[in-house]
Amino acid sequence: MTLVHRVLHPKPILSLDEYLARAGGKGIETARQMTPEAVIERVLASGLRGRGGAGFPTGRKWQTVAQNHSAAAPATVVVNGAEGEPGTFKDRTILRRNPFLVIEGALIAAGAVGADMVIFAMKRSFEGELARMRAAIEEAEAAGWSQDVELIVFEGPDEYLYGEESALLETIDGRWPFPRIVPTFRRGLRSVATGEAPAGPALVNNMETMANVARIVARGPDWFRTIGTAESPGTAVCTITGYTRHHGVGEVHMGTPLREVIELIGGGPRPGRQIKAVLSGVANGIVTAADLDAPVSYEGLSAVGSGIGSAGFIVLDDSVDMAAVAAGVSRFLAVESCGQCSPCKLDGMTIATHLTKVSVSAGRTHDYDVARHRLGTVTERSRCFLATQQQMVVGSILNHFPEEFERHVTGEVPGVEPELIAELIDIRNGKALVDERHASKQPDWSYNNRDSGTVPVELYTSLVPPWRP
Repeated sequence: MTLVHRVLHPKPILSLDEYLARAGGKGIETARQMTPEAVIERVLASGLRGRGGAGFPTGRKWQTVAQNHSAAAPATVVVNGAEGEPGTFKDRTILRRNPFLVIEGALIAAGAVGADMVIFAMKRSFEGELARMRAAIEEAEAAGWSQDVELIVFEGPDEYLYGEESALLETIDGRWPFPRIVPTFRRGLRSVATGEAPAGPALVNNMETMANVARIVARGPDWFRTIGTAESPGTAVCTITGYTRHHGVGEVHMGTPLREVIELIGGGPRPGRQIKAVLSGVANGIVTAADLDAPVSYEGLSAVGSGIGSAGFIVLDDSVDMAAVAAGVSRFLAVESCGQCSPCKLDGMTIATHLTKVSVSAGRTHDYDVARHRLGTVTERSRCFLATQQQMVVGSILNHFPEEFERHVTGEVPGVEPELIAELIDIRNGKALVDERHASKQPDWSYNNRDSGTVPVELYTSLVPPWRP
C-alpha cells in the first residue's frame, strides 16, 4: 500500500486560485444549495470521526450543536489547531500544504450549525502556520466565501491543556487553559470585554477533521467510505518519530497495519535494530512489538489496548529503556496538569518522582510500589482526560515491561535519565525537533530555576493572560 493524498496534498497549494483550479470550492458550493440538516446528514452518513484524539462521530457533534443554538445566541465554530500531543505534527503539515481545505470545511460547518463566527485556534509559537492561515483567510474573504461569517485567527499559549476542548474555549474567552466541566454545546464563548452572558454553543473540531468535510459534502458519503474500514472510514494523517530511519508525516488508508505505516513514513527501524514498542502519543496504552500488525484504525488499535489518538506514533526500538520512557511520559503529564484536581497534579508528580528514581537506578521496590499505587488514585475527581492518560499509558508500560523496572530496582542495570517526551517544534529534513526546553519546565508551568511549590490554577487564576483582548 502507498501513501494517499485526500487531505495531505503532496505539494503546497499557494493560492486560492490554485486551489480552485484543483477542484477546490465545490464543497461550499454544494453545501449552500442544501439545507443545514441535509449537510449534517451527509457528514453523519460518511462516518467521519474526530481526528483530534477522541474519535467522536463528527456528524453527531454537529447535530447536537445545531439543536442547541438559536437566532439570539448563534453558535461558534472553533477549529482546534493547538496541536500539542507529543509525536504529532499532522495539523501543521496540513496547514502548510493547503489551508484552504480547512477554511472551506469550517465554513460548511458554520452554515450547518448556525454559526456566525469561525475561530482558528493555534499556538503563538506556530508563527509560520499563523501567517499562512491569515493570508488564506484574506483570499477567502476577498472571494466572497465567508459571506456573513467572521473568520478569526486566535493565538494561544504553549501549554498542553490548551488543546483540551473546554480549556481551548476558556483560553479564547481570555482566561487560562484550565478545563471546565460544562459541555461546550451548552456553554460556548462569551465576550470578556463586555461581560455578556454566555453565548450560543461552540462546535470544536480538529483541523484534520475539518479538512475532510468539503469533499464529503461535494462527493458524498459513499465516496468517503470507498477507503478505510466500516468503523473507521477514510484516511489518517500520521506522524512517525522516534527511533526510525527518518521522521515524517503521511496520509494512509484507515486500517493500514501499524508496521506498514512505520515503514511508509519512517522507513522502518534503524539499521540493526528492532522495534520494541510504539507510543500513540501520551493518551493511549503502548503498542508492543507483538501487536505491530494491528490496523491503524479506531477499532484496530483499541483491540490491542491502545488507540489511534491523533495518529502520532513515537517508535521505540530495542535500545530504549522502558523505565526511562515511563518516567518521561509521567513527568510530561504531571508537569502539564493544571492542578484543579489535586490527585491529578499531586499523585501525578509523585508517580513521576518515583519512576525517575527507578529509571536512574536510585529507587527500590518501595518506589515502584508507590508509583503503582498512585496510578490507582490519580484519576479521582478528574474533570478532564489527562489523569486517565497517566493511568493508561504509564500503567500499560509497567504491565508490559515489568522486568525492565525490576532490573533497575535490583541494581542489575545502570541508571538511565528519563526519555524526553515533549511536543514537536518541527520536522526538518526528516528529523523531528522536540521541545527540549520542556525538560526544565516546572510543575507550576514556569521555567524558573525552582518550582514555586504551588499549582498553575492557584498561581495564574488572578493574573490576566497575555492573550486576553
